[in-house]
Amino acid sequence: MLPYFAKLKTTKLILWCYLVWYVAIICQYFDQNLNLWLSSLGIAALIGFALNLASRQGDQAPERWVIFRLYLFPFCVSSYSALIKGKGFFLLFPPELKPMIIASSSCLLFLVFALICKKTLIPS
Repeated sequence: MLPYFAKLKTTKLILWCYLVWYVAIICQYFDQNLNLWLSSLGIAALIGFALNLASRQGDQAPERWVIFRLYLFPFCVSSYSALIKGKGFFLLFPPELKPMIIASSSCLLFLVFALICKKTLIPS
């Protein structure tokens, strides 16, 4: 797994940071309302299917990880927006300092981790 992180390009690092931010915020604002999560799954299935169709080139299907992301993004977007609704967020940023620091620090720690993997596993 470490070689995977060592070889990540900038675009994939950004996508990973999105996920790290999402998880950090979701952990702090988690809501166990089953309807919220089922709605997010339904939206992910519907939009993910459409994105999957739109991304196909002829008979060639996208890679499995690409397909996974096509379903994951709508799930994350819909659940994130439902969880932060009415909590005073500015765009996607929490109003309190503590959650902002935790989410930002999580992203920074991930980037440092990826850099350490790159420096130690890929010879210069």
